[in-house]
Amino acid sequence: MPRFEDQVAIVTGGALGIGGATARRLASEGAKVLIADFNDDAAAANVQNITEAGGTAKSVTTDVSNHDDIKNAVGTAVSEWGRLDIMVQNAFPTDTRDAPWWGSAVEVSEDGWDLGMSMLTKALFLGAKYGVPEMEKTGGGSIVNLASVHGLLMAPNSLVYEAGKSAVIGMTRQMAIDFGPLGIRVNCICPGHIVTEGLGRMWEDNAEGLKFFEQQYPVGRTGVPDDIASAIAFLCSEEASFITGHPLVVDGGLSIQLQEDLGVALGKYARENEFRMP
Repeated sequence: MPRFEDQVAIVTGGALGIGGATARRLASEGAKVLIADFNDDAAAANVQNITEAGGTAKSVTTDVSNHDDIKNAVGTAVSEWGRLDIMVQNAFPTDTRDAPWWGSAVEVSEDGWDLGMSMLTKALFLGAKYGVPEMEKTGGGSIVNLASVHGLLMAPNSLVYEAGKSAVIGMTRQMAIDFGPLGIRVNCICPGHIVTEGLGRMWEDNAEGLKFFEQQYPVGRTGVPDDIASAIAFLCSEEASFITGHPLVVDGGLSIQLQEDLGVALGKYARENEFRMP
């Protein structure tokens, strides 16, 4: 029997990237999947991909910064399929480097802070607020929040993103304590650099840069969405029934290295390959 037979899942940001791959993975293993995304065309295309492969999926227009949209997504899944077992809280438009939430504390506007944090943290609070009572009705479930290695290691000029992803880890642990007695496990994933559709287009014009970037990873490559979808599927499955409150790092070894040694290795690579950052 498929691991998620007769289960119902919501994947926010499930049209493309990590969310898109996760929606396809859960559906391929028997789950009925609701894709909650603001990109209607891409969401519809992923629903078609899933149904053509023999799975079950629908989509609903969702802006996770909007309270009513999150409540509606949960209500739609339950009204359509009668239950909720899995919530993957993934949505955040990371490919938009000109968005108002990028910058230092001096540079980010208050509105930029509020918008970024509403998607990174408030959306997860609201997803749990409306999703947990539905999971409780059927004896439990699994929530997987998308954090990042940026919740563990800081980057410059990324105040909102770093603060938000750090908060995701803390929220995940706290929710695991609250909802464990209800049979609901809550975990999060900390991905490294994942080459989604949007980032893939960026790297197309800088193949040499991507090759240099890959030298930071002990496994010799950056990630792809299916790498994260596999980890999410594991955390949602019975094989992970004794795992909760855990930030699972899926980063090809990026974050385990001593940084000064990595710097030496990258410098050597650059010299040997006459590489210059564009």
